[in-house]
Amino acid sequence: MKLELIVPATQEKLRKRRKAICPPLGLAMVAALTPPEVEVSLTDENVTAIDFQKETDLVGITALTITAQRAYEIADSFRARGVKVILGGSHPSALPEEASQHADAVVIGEAEGIWPNVIEDFKANKLQRIYSQRERPSLVSLPIPRRDLFAKGAYYWTNTISTTRGCPYACSFCSVTSFFGHTYRRRPVEEILKEIETLSHRKLIGFVDDNIFGSPKFVKELLRALVPYKIRWVAQASVTVAKDDELLKLAAASGCISLLVGFETLSPANLAAVGKRVNVVDEYETVIRKIHSHGIAVHGFFILGLDEDDEDVFLRTVRFARKMRLESAQFAWPVPYPGTALCESLDKAGRIITKDWAQYESNPVFEPKLMSREMLKKGHDWAWREFYSLPSIWRRIGVARRNLVPFWVMNLSFRAAWRKKSRSGGFVSPRFSSV
Repeated sequence: MKLELIVPATQEKLRKRRKAICPPLGLAMVAALTPPEVEVSLTDENVTAIDFQKETDLVGITALTITAQRAYEIADSFRARGVKVILGGSHPSALPEEASQHADAVVIGEAEGIWPNVIEDFKANKLQRIYSQRERPSLVSLPIPRRDLFAKGAYYWTNTISTTRGCPYACSFCSVTSFFGHTYRRRPVEEILKEIETLSHRKLIGFVDDNIFGSPKFVKELLRALVPYKIRWVAQASVTVAKDDELLKLAAASGCISLLVGFETLSPANLAAVGKRVNVVDEYETVIRKIHSHGIAVHGFFILGLDEDDEDVFLRTVRFARKMRLESAQFAWPVPYPGTALCESLDKAGRIITKDWAQYESNPVFEPKLMSREMLKKGHDWAWREFYSLPSIWRRIGVARRNLVPFWVMNLSFRAAWRKKSRSGGFVSPRFSSV
């Protein structure tokens, strides 16, 4: 039996395929969960074209909301040839009835605990329409992801590892809890170390957990165990990481060079509205300085265009990020992903413009309260370009920083990407001309 696993391309990658940042760790785990007698191959359309004529018995496709339309096109093409197709991932999990119109089976939620049964049902010619499980799967004794299936030389960063799942918070814009749940589950430390030892290059590892610091006891055990490996690593974290000096010391000692922190917004009213109660705006500067004091960089994440944001939000946010000398940052507008509280509330208010999933990648798809959609998009683009201008990079990074080279490379890469976008019609506004 032959199984083809597919990651659909984003619209941007479909237009011009090139190297991607990270490989699809989720499908590598699905491959590892597949019975050994099944011949598995993996195609990431972001870096490799799909062979629609390839001989295969079964196709499994994972889909995000921004790739859902492309996933359905791929599924329809294979089904037209008589090949059975299974859809999974966050979007099909949120909208299984929609996804089932393009698949022979839909897997809701995580693959562990379900996938081997799906394969057995396929072999017996009795695929179910929907697969789901009541209990969240255990993360004990997971197999090592099939990284051997990744296209060689197609990714800038191949060493990604998942150690935990779930999030105790309930942010209205986030789909993590609907997919992974509120319960914080973690892998045994010794199993994480064994996986690290399988990596061919361990100079820089990315922990892809939504919040690896969700359990201080667990993460301290993990960080102590990482010290002898002398690796460098990055991860996501909430602002609460700065409240524990021992934790930050261990993070630095074990090789942490950067943390992605979800500040989300500089508005207390916005924080309350989206349910991010753990964040306190007045503490942001202390949080950043505390992390920096341990030699760890801060990558800030900001959402622009929430209901309390007017046109000044772009200028205020960029000024703050530059003042605090954030090594890097991301700026995004709110996206009403299916299954989130944000989607539900905007839908009820009649503020969602389209359910054309292809539009969710590059355009605001809702009506903001205090500005136009055009202003939101242009202001967002301006924030990226201004933050990653050469004077901004120099003032934020300079030359007196640890890990100088990777941060310069990262910033210049962001700069190049947004300069390319600006050639198709830049955004110039007197309101934003002095930062």
